[in-house]
Amino acid sequence: MPHPNTNAIRIQTQRTDENEHSTPLFMTSSFRFDSAEDMRDAFNEVNDHNIYTRFSNPTVQEFTDKMCALEGAEAGFSCASGMAAIFGTFMTFLQSGDHILSCSSVFGSTHTLLTKYMPKWGIEYSYGEASDIDSWEALIKPNTKLIYLETPTNPGLDIVDMEKVGKLAKKHNIIFCVDNCFATPNLQRPIAFGADLVVHSATKWIDGQGRVLGGIVVGKKELVREIYLFCRNTGPSMAPFNAWVLTKSLETLDVRMERHSNNAEALAKKLEGHPKLNGVKYPFLPSHPAYEIAKKQMSRGGGLITFELKGGLNAGVTFMNALKMITLTSNLGDSRTIASHPASTTHSKLSEADQLAVGITPGLIRVSVGLEYIDDIAADILQALEQC
Repeated sequence: MPHPNTNAIRIQTQRTDENEHSTPLFMTSSFRFDSAEDMRDAFNEVNDHNIYTRFSNPTVQEFTDKMCALEGAEAGFSCASGMAAIFGTFMTFLQSGDHILSCSSVFGSTHTLLTKYMPKWGIEYSYGEASDIDSWEALIKPNTKLIYLETPTNPGLDIVDMEKVGKLAKKHNIIFCVDNCFATPNLQRPIAFGADLVVHSATKWIDGQGRVLGGIVVGKKELVREIYLFCRNTGPSMAPFNAWVLTKSLETLDVRMERHSNNAEALAKKLEGHPKLNGVKYPFLPSHPAYEIAKKQMSRGGGLITFELKGGLNAGVTFMNALKMITLTSNLGDSRTIASHPASTTHSKLSEADQLAVGITPGLIRVSVGLEYIDDIAADILQALEQC
């Protein structure tokens, strides 16, 4: 069997009569049939012919197949964005009266989904601490249908022990879903630790250049089938152009994540102990509280670091304004280094107590470390710290 990273390069849709080397973009909304019988069989799933791009598309399927190969998954479905993949997964398996257990440190939009919209539809949620998996079993209820987590978490870079959670989910016969956006399948494969489903915002490291939106959920065939049926009827499917960009991106994901990880680890080591900082957090720093777990389930530490400025909220704003090369944007996983200050931006609508509950301190800075020369990245951050 070829290595997953070889499959990410070599998997392609069937060659057309033009005998192309690089896969073409199948930019079409629908597909034609040779006969009424052929069309009937497609709609009745007697054959696997494409019908409509909201259901399936060759370009989208190529991206999906590559992601399944990388994650070691049986099947997958690609969506318009990461949040479309998360929402589609939640709504496929949860209904009024059900309960979802999640780690407390999750992406802001996921937090909003769990705390604002799920209760509106009669779905309960509970948050467990990433650092205390042993306490999660007490949070499971008779109506718990899904356990969901991120690892590393956004933006606090907490590490959740997936093996422990996987065993817990199996014991109670609960679907276990992991958001693997921050690590990518090149650094971490949650299915190997017991996950039934894995979701991604492909907008981030998978694209890698800040160009298109995309999301995907992969995992057990029978579960993905249910997600597919929900999504084909509700419409959050991936566009062929976005899939074409993303499938090309996967050909370089392995080498990009190696460079991102090299740069991030070097930057974290340069900043650790800086007098303007209370601390630096990176999964592969021995000072990380869950360093041993990170080493167990990740091959590298990834491309994100966080650090906490001693000056709090005002220092965070000052630091951001002092950056000269590094980009200020809400995205991450780009070839260019990006900085964000969650307390004044992505999580500013949360109360201070709620921010602290999900690991966001007033002076927390998140850096998505890019592919630039590491000394240039470090120099910009160090000069900005001098202004704080």
